[in-house]
Amino acid sequence: MLRMTFTRVIVKHQYQRFSLIKNFQRTMSSLLQSKGYIDGKWVDATNGDVFEVKNPANGKVIGNVPNMTVADCQKAIEAAKYAFQSNEWSSLTAKQRSGFLKTWFQLIEKNAQEIAEIMTSESGKPINESKGEVLYGNAFLEWFAEEARRIYGEIIPAPVTNREILVMKQPLGVAALITPWNFPLAMITRKAGAALAAGCTVVIKPAEDTPLTCLAVVKLAEDAGIPKGVINVITTKTSAPIGELLCKSPDVGTISFTGSTEVGKLLYRQCADTVKRVSLELGGNAPFIVFDSANLEKAVDGAMASKFRNCGQTCVSANRFFVQDGIYDRFINALKQRVEALKIGSGESGDTQIGPLINEMQFNKITEYVEDARKNNASVLTGGKRLSNFGELFYAPTVVTDVSPSARIYTEEVFGPIVSVIKFKTEEEALEKANQTRRGLAGYFFSEDLQQVFRVAKRLEVGMVGVNEGLISACEAPFGGVKESGIGREGCHYGIDEYVDIKYVCMGNLKYY
Repeated sequence: MLRMTFTRVIVKHQYQRFSLIKNFQRTMSSLLQSKGYIDGKWVDATNGDVFEVKNPANGKVIGNVPNMTVADCQKAIEAAKYAFQSNEWSSLTAKQRSGFLKTWFQLIEKNAQEIAEIMTSESGKPINESKGEVLYGNAFLEWFAEEARRIYGEIIPAPVTNREILVMKQPLGVAALITPWNFPLAMITRKAGAALAAGCTVVIKPAEDTPLTCLAVVKLAEDAGIPKGVINVITTKTSAPIGELLCKSPDVGTISFTGSTEVGKLLYRQCADTVKRVSLELGGNAPFIVFDSANLEKAVDGAMASKFRNCGQTCVSANRFFVQDGIYDRFINALKQRVEALKIGSGESGDTQIGPLINEMQFNKITEYVEDARKNNASVLTGGKRLSNFGELFYAPTVVTDVSPSARIYTEEVFGPIVSVIKFKTEEEALEKANQTRRGLAGYFFSEDLQQVFRVAKRLEVGMVGVNEGLISACEAPFGGVKESGIGREGCHYGIDEYVDIKYVCMGNLKYY
C-alpha cells in the first residue's frame, strides 16, 4: 500500500510538472494578485483593509493588496505549522521536494518578462535590471532544488566498540521570512528555496513597497503544485506587530530577515524569549579601495557596477571610496565622466540606467546626506540635486570629494546614487579607514599587486570581498556579513544550515561479534 501511494505521488507530480511547463502561458495582468495567500487560498485581510502599491517613477497606483493584521498572521503560522506537522512537506523525499522546486523554477523562467515588468512597476528599477534579478533570484530555486538531495548526515567513529554515533539533519519547522523592497524576488527565493529544500514550511512578509512581485512568484509556486500551507504570504503596512508575532510565536522555528541593522537588532531581541534560530542579513557600509597599482578602467567599471545598480539601493553597494593619491586625479576624472553619462528615466525604458528612489523617505534621506556633506566642507563634483523633470523621486547621480569622517555619508549606509571619495596615501591607512565601522557586509578593492591582493583580502573586516570586481553575488557563493551586518549565510550549500537542526543519535549495546 505504501509503495502504491508513493508511486501515485511521483507519477502525479511528474505529469503535473511537465504539463505545466509545456502549456503555461501568462500575461502580466494574470500574475498581478490583489490578495494575500494563506493555507493555499487567496484571501483578504480579516478586517477588509487594503493599501495601495504605487509606481515610484510616476506615483501611479499599480494595485491594492490586503493590509493584513496580527490575526491574519496567526492564521498563516497555524497553516504553516499544520502543513509541517501533517507531513504534507517535511515527510516528502528530498527528490520530491526537489521536483517541486524545479517546477517552480521553470515556471518563473517561462514568465520572466511579466515578473520583471511587475518588479519595475513597483520598485522603479530599470527593466534590464529587473530581468537580471529574475535570472539571479530564480537561480536560487534551481540551486536549492539540487541541494535538497545533498543534505547529508554523518556517522562518527564511536569511542567504544558497541556503539554507533549517527548525526542527522532535520528541518526546523515553520520559517518566517521577512524580505526587503530592493530585491523583491531574489530575497524571497534565496530564503524560501533553502527553507523548502530543507523541509520547512514558510510564512513570508514582503516589504510594503513591493508586495506584488512576491505575490506573482507565489502564484507560480501554487501552479507548481506546492501543497497548501507550505507557503503563506502576509501583506501589510503595519510591519512592527507582525514582526513581533513572528519572533515571539513558539510555533515559528526560525526567522530570516534582510533589512536595516536597526530593525534587525529589534527582531533579534524579540526572538530571545523563544531562543529562536535567527538569520540576519543587515546593512553595510562597504569600502571601495583603489590602489595605485589598479587597472584604472577595471576600477571605474567596478565602481559604476557596484554603486549605481538599482540607483545605489543595494546593501552591498560601494559606500566609501578610498583612492590612493597616485591614481586619485585620473580615477576621479574618469568616474565623473561615466557618472554624467548615465541614462536617467523611467524603468520601463530599455536604455534607462538610473531610475527613481523607492519612496519619499528615502529621497529625503539622500538629500540630507548631500547637504550634510556640504556643511562639512565636501565638494560636490557633479549631481547633488533633485531631477524634477523626471519625477518627484529622481535624484541626480552624485560624486562628492573631500569627505569628512564626521559626515553622515561616511558613517552611515547610503542607499542612493552617491559616491563619496576620500584620498589616502598608504595601504595601512586605507585598511584602517575601511575597517572603522561596525558594519561588515561587503568590501571591494582594485589592485594588480598579487601580494597586496592577499594581504588586503584577509584584513578587510567584511563577510564578502570583491577583488577587481564590483558585482560579487551568485547563488553558488555564501552571502552574509560580520560585525553588525548580520548572522548566518544565505545561498551556497551553507544556506541550508539556517533551516536545519542537527540531531545526534547514539546507538548502544550493539553486538557485532
